Amino acid sequence: MRRIKLISLAAAAGALMAATAAAQDYPAKPVRAITALSAGGTSDVFMRVLGEQFQKRTGQPIVVENRPGGAFNIAGKACADAEPDGYTICLLPIETLSYNQFLFKNLAYDPKTFEPISNMFFVTAVLVVNASLGVKSLDELAAASKAKPGTLSYMSPAVPLALFMENWRKEKGADIVKVPYRGGADAANAVLAGSTPVSFSGLANFIPHVRSGAMVALAVDTDRRSPLLPDVPTLRELGYKGPLAPAFFGLVAPKGTPKAIIAKLREVATAIASDKAFAERNMVNLGLVPILDTPEQFAAYLKENRVVSERIVKESGLQPQ
Repeated sequence: MRRIKLISLAAAAGALMAATAAAQDYPAKPVRAITALSAGGTSDVFMRVLGEQFQKRTGQPIVVENRPGGAFNIAGKACADAEPDGYTICLLPIETLSYNQFLFKNLAYDPKTFEPISNMFFVTAVLVVNASLGVKSLDELAAASKAKPGTLSYMSPAVPLALFMENWRKEKGADIVKVPYRGGADAANAVLAGSTPVSFSGLANFIPHVRSGAMVALAVDTDRRSPLLPDVPTLRELGYKGPLAPAFFGLVAPKGTPKAIIAKLREVATAIASDKAFAERNMVNLGLVPILDTPEQFAAYLKENRVVSERIVKESGLQPQ
């Protein structure tokens, strides 16, 4: 028995040494980064600028792979199915990591099995409309929808935001329907083209269009007004008392990715994003609030967030599909 224990301890020590050695040499080749949004979306743009700095620090590039669609479940499955060798990382939204397990009866992946690396940032969401609608407030949007019945639609990725839109629609008798969301760039293009003239999603996608006058911002989902849009009221200011939960994008890896590599990925990624100039240019100025926590802190946050997400889904009345 003692000999078996010694052999087991030796094997464990050998595995630990091998993992540590692999982490020291990591990365030895390009790293694939899966994102749940299309090219030009918030996570896509962030991952690309992070990748530029990652290559400068490690000598290896990050190759972004966009897997949009399927209510962000396509990216979740792609991440879960990847080899846990440290050469696939995934920047996934709150929907993939929290909400969708309560919205779908059968997910092709288990969000609780991902290896947390760091919660990179919270996302400020803004409700925008195409300026050609001629509306400056939610009441005016409701009136416009009634004047043009059956013609207005909106996009929104997050359950709390869609829940707000549905509650508002019922309260005001607004004639507007939700259409599938693929990514921030697609939402911005749809609002600009007028095909889907209303969107409630990440501020980063709309800032230049609001500032140019092509879009009008009606509300933000944060507790306080965004310094980027100080004249735009919050939902709470407008009297909304329903549930809200900040959207986030978390960096995770497939189950079984070595802990030593997870630690190194977190160290490099957060060192890049903690740089003041990088954070101002690529997060703060785009309405993204840096978090940059540890794998342990992110795991604890995800556990709490999933409890809140389940409650919000139940309160929304949405039934698992």
